[in-house]
Amino acid sequence: MMILGVTGGIASGKSTVTKIFRSLGAAVVSADELAREAVRPGGETLRLLVERFGARILLPDGTLDRKTLAARIFADPRQREDLNRITHPAVAALSVERLAQLAARGEPLIVYEAPLLFEAGAERRVDAVLVVRIDPLLQLQRLRERDGIDEKEARDRVAAQMPQEEKVARADYVIDNSGSPEETEAQVRNLFRRLTHSRSPDSGGSQR
Repeated sequence: MMILGVTGGIASGKSTVTKIFRSLGAAVVSADELAREAVRPGGETLRLLVERFGARILLPDGTLDRKTLAARIFADPRQREDLNRITHPAVAALSVERLAQLAARGEPLIVYEAPLLFEAGAERRVDAVLVVRIDPLLQLQRLRERDGIDEKEARDRVAAQMPQEEKVARADYVIDNSGSPEETEAQVRNLFRRLTHSRSPDSGGSQR
């Protein structure tokens, strides 16, 4: 049994890679999905966020307006730190619970997708780390298209995260998502096959 952490920069293709792993039979836990669960209306985490950032971060139905909050925290490092301080403990507790449940079921490969895996210190909860890297110019293009933002805002969001090459340097495995979807899928299939058929630390695609 292995727990593989999947991380990378914004718009690098982490979700794409994770979906491929899921289609191949891996069990998946998503930190983003856990974060949405953690900030459900009526919960302590959302109350603390409103206390810190104000009621303007709520939609009319009382749920968190993630787009409004994202615009604020990407523009202000201090607010970003406050957000992480409030949300990381809740997400960590949920992830430990879900990963333990899957491990108890004997899942051979569990993928934990976490954009802030290193920043949150969550690499301690996984056996190995896969970083999805992407050509920086392509990253900006995809981010602008995905979020409907201009180049400056896209660059600011990339700059707000740990540099991609630092993540790559700390990775056990690397998948390059700069090419075609077929090329990315081939890399994931190769790594999946090696991880599920061998427990050797030398297994993998590109390695660090």
